[in-house]
Amino acid sequence: MTAPHPWPGDPAADEDLVPEPVAPADDALRERLAAAVDACDAPDVVFAVSHHGRRTLHGGGTGTPPDTPREDLRYEIGSASKTFTGLLLARLIRCGALTGGEPAAACLDPGRPAGPDPVTLAHLVTHTAGLPALPRDFLPRTLPARRTNPYARYPAARIVDAFLRHRPRHRPGTRWHYSNFGVSVLGHAVAAATGTAWPDLLTEHVLRPFGLSGTALSAEDPKTDAAGHGKDGRTPVPPFDAGGFQAAGAVRSTPHDLLAFLEAHLAPAGSPAAGALGAVRVPVLRRGPGHRHVHTVAWFRHPTDGGPMYFHGGATLGQQAFLGFRPDTGTALAAVCTRRFRARDPFVATAYAFLAEG
Repeated sequence: MTAPHPWPGDPAADEDLVPEPVAPADDALRERLAAAVDACDAPDVVFAVSHHGRRTLHGGGTGTPPDTPREDLRYEIGSASKTFTGLLLARLIRCGALTGGEPAAACLDPGRPAGPDPVTLAHLVTHTAGLPALPRDFLPRTLPARRTNPYARYPAARIVDAFLRHRPRHRPGTRWHYSNFGVSVLGHAVAAATGTAWPDLLTEHVLRPFGLSGTALSAEDPKTDAAGHGKDGRTPVPPFDAGGFQAAGAVRSTPHDLLAFLEAHLAPAGSPAAGALGAVRVPVLRRGPGHRHVHTVAWFRHPTDGGPMYFHGGATLGQQAFLGFRPDTGTALAAVCTRRFRARDPFVATAYAFLAEG
C-alpha cells in the first residue's frame, strides 16, 4: 500500500455538470428503479437518482406503506456518514482552520508530547492510523445492548480515553485498515481543535451551506424517521444512537437531501465549497494487488469504462444506505432500505450495479 499524502491538493479540472430542472424520467429508468427496489427485499426501499440534475425517486418495499411517503422519510445512513465527515474536514482545511497534519493526541490532550510518529487527522480520515475497527474494550462494555443500541453505551469520553491509551502496531500512514474508531476520534479531535461541538461544525460547514434541512444526527420524529428492522425484515429495532461515534455513523437524512449532497459533488462550480468538493475526489492512497483499490478522503473510488465512480455504503442495526456518483455520466445515486444487513444481502450489490451500469 502506498502511504497517503497528508492532504490532497486541488484536482485536475473536471468538466462541471450544470443541474437541469426536474422532469419525468423515461420508462426505461423507471423500470430499472422498480426492479432494483424489488430486488432489495426490505420493508422500505428507496432508490433516488439524479442525472444531470434531473431527479427520479422510486420507493417500495415488503412492509405496509408508512403514512409519510417513503421518499420523504429520514433514513439512517451509518458509515456513509463518513462522506459528510470527509467533506467537513476538507472545508476546514480549505478555509485555513486546520491543515490535516495536526497530531490528534495533541488536539485532545494539549499537554501531551506528539512523539516521533504521531497519528494525524489525515491518518484518521484515511483509515491509516493503525487503529482497529472498534476500541478493544468495545464488545465487553456494550455486550448487554448488543441487539439494541451498543454504540450508545460507548460515549465520547471513553473513545478519547481509548485512543490516548492505544499503542499502534504499525507506523501511522503505512497500512490501511477500515476503522469506525479512527473516524470517531477524528470527530472529537476536530471539535477540540476548533472549540466547536461536532453537530455545530457539521451544521455550519455542510448541512446549512447545502440546504440539507432534512438531515440530522439523531432521531427526531417517529412520523418522519424511517423505522429499522432486524435481519428477518419484520422485527422492529429502535432508532440508532451513535454514542461517541457521531463522526463515523450518526447521519440520518432524506433521499432528497442525499441527492442534493451528491449533486453538489457533481456540479461544484459556483459553490462556496467548490475547492473542498474537488479535494474529496482526489486519490490519496492505493492498496491491494496492483494497487487496484483507490481511496479519497471521503470516498471509495472504482474505475468504469467512462471514468471513476465514487461511492460509500453504510449500515446500522436496522437500516442500510449506499451513496455514489459518476462524473462521467452526471449520475448520482442515493439508495436506502430498512432491513439489517445479513449474509448474501442483495442491497449493496444491487445499488452498486445500478450506479456502475450508468
